[in-house]
Amino acid sequence: MTKLKQFIFDEKWAAILFVLPFVVGFLLFLVVPMGISLYYSFTDFNILRAPGFVGLANYRRMLTDGLLRQSLGATFYFAFASVPLRLVFALAIAMLLFKSTRMMGVYRAMYYLPSMLGGSVAVAILWRRMFFVTGTFNSILGFLGLPSDFAWLGNTSTAIWTLILLAVWQFGSSMLIFLAGLKQIPESYYEAARIDGANRFRIFFKITLPLITPTIFFNLVMQTINGFLAFNQAFLITEGGPMNSTNFFALYMYNHTFAWGNAGYASALAWMMLVMLGAFTGLLFLTKRFWVYEGGFS
Repeated sequence: MTKLKQFIFDEKWAAILFVLPFVVGFLLFLVVPMGISLYYSFTDFNILRAPGFVGLANYRRMLTDGLLRQSLGATFYFAFASVPLRLVFALAIAMLLFKSTRMMGVYRAMYYLPSMLGGSVAVAILWRRMFFVTGTFNSILGFLGLPSDFAWLGNTSTAIWTLILLAVWQFGSSMLIFLAGLKQIPESYYEAARIDGANRFRIFFKITLPLITPTIFFNLVMQTINGFLAFNQAFLITEGGPMNSTNFFALYMYNHTFAWGNAGYASALAWMMLVMLGAFTGLLFLTKRFWVYEGGFS
């Protein structure tokens, strides 16, 4: 009994026991599936028959896949449009909610709520209904005396922007991270700037913005990755249409796996996206030293 207690309370074994669930989960649910996916990427496989080895055929197929190029174009357009708008909007709301008041906790919860609900099926159906020809958005335009018969989801130029607006509306997680970054800035900096006669715009661009660049960088990396992996919006609202203008990369992989029976090719696409995300993230880290302030607070 004494040896058992000594074993349980030994710091080394206690650390191993606490870390073990994560390690097991990481191996079983990430490393092993990635290895299986890599194997399938070299096979002609669907979920109904055994995989057959085809070498690099799936990767060569990407070079001539016109629908893949269209899917990548839609994905890049969505990511590069939605991420900056979301970050700007999240930072603006974070600045408004920065001051502590009696009801501020309620306001923050209300602004965070769309991030919790935005990926749900119910919200996607509601969003889709809002942009129908007979939906809420056209009704508002008609009330204002503007043309109110536009098919927002049926036009290749506007369909993707309905999804971008939904993504921007889900700014809550970025807003909370910005709030945490703003709270780390010493109040003495602002007091000194006000004594020197600096106005709000000068304080923001000379103090606030430089000191939260690490937070901006973190949000930029995370939201860019999320933007490239967007799936729910296109799957539930536009189903990739019209004319594949919202056929995002994740939806394209999904269709190859479950609709068209090309799980081997979908696995190769997944690994291509992994390499692309790694390269893009690496590029962001290379630019970090030019605009991110990491001097800390003193």
